[in-house]
Amino acid sequence: MFKVLKKEGRARRSEFTTVHGTVQTPAFMNVATSAAIKGGISAFDLEDLKCQVMLCNTYHLHVRPGDVVVYDMGGLHKFTGWKRPILTDSGGFQVFSLASLRKIKEEGVHFQSHVDGKKIFMGPEESMQIQSHLASTIAMAFDECVENPATYQYAKNSVERTTRWLKRCQDEMKRLNSLESTINKNQMLFGINQGCTFDDLRIAHMKEIAKLDLDGYAIGGLAVGESHEEMYRVIDAVEPFMPEDKPRYLMGVGTPVNIIEGVARGVDLFDCVMPSRNARHGHLFTWKGIINLNNAKYERDMAPADEQCQCPVCRNHSRAYLRHLLKSGEMLGQRLTVMHNLWFYNTLMERIREELEKGTFQQFREEMVPILGKRI
Repeated sequence: MFKVLKKEGRARRSEFTTVHGTVQTPAFMNVATSAAIKGGISAFDLEDLKCQVMLCNTYHLHVRPGDVVVYDMGGLHKFTGWKRPILTDSGGFQVFSLASLRKIKEEGVHFQSHVDGKKIFMGPEESMQIQSHLASTIAMAFDECVENPATYQYAKNSVERTTRWLKRCQDEMKRLNSLESTINKNQMLFGINQGCTFDDLRIAHMKEIAKLDLDGYAIGGLAVGESHEEMYRVIDAVEPFMPEDKPRYLMGVGTPVNIIEGVARGVDLFDCVMPSRNARHGHLFTWKGIINLNNAKYERDMAPADEQCQCPVCRNHSRAYLRHLLKSGEMLGQRLTVMHNLWFYNTLMERIREELEKGTFQQFREEMVPILGKRI
């Protein structure tokens, strides 16, 4: 299922085989929250943009159109037309973001829909059932994501509850995968490490959940208020206790620099809304740094967004034209800028894999980290 092909320090060049195809890692998973990339990007566009894994959200699809509707349509792959692996987030982070509308208990979480205020209950079993209906390749365990900073005692209690929830998720997935009516009987389960920024809680939790022999392990609860330095410290603390023979996923991270630093610390999979969200506001990632198309200096700039980029947008359109589309509110502007940023992220992952294969990743890291985080 998962094979490490080469290592450079803690960085890993690996292959992750699933029922929906093999993922070359390190990899970035492109976020399609409601089974669509915001900005008018289809599943077929994603293939052209070199995406390997699409990430959809359990909570949002449960609310609209309803996971039973997706099940009736044959699961997310048939519903969207995407043939490669799909990871579904458990809904835990969305429940966290609805803090004013939720009530957490041992059985699960009672909260209100952000769409119509309808009362919803979600616990480990419900999250697994919804994800089974969606028929994703990888299901994430239902957990509690705690905002940083948090008190030590609250974080400790939350971690212990998340562990109990994880065991319930594992039992429910085994049951669901055994049912004749289940679309994807090979659905995988990833557990999520929590513990805020407390190293001892993080390490103890990772040791505990590693015993469950899950299909993969994620580090969650980061990029939610702590500094980049704190995030890197937590990864450094947890990584030695993550199983070597399972994929490692850093949830909700991040910038190109975050990704390079995550790879250097042994992470295999990443996701973030940043490339598509930033693109829709005119912020584009390039091999020379970040540009803001809203700046007046691009009004008559006939150069492509990135002269080193071979994406369909940079081959055909100028900065001036992209800026005009965004300023005019044309939907095409968002589509083209999102296409560029997703291509950039997926190409960055290709470059990282190539550098790991050559044994030159550390050199690449030292060269690119100061550049890719710079605003031009």
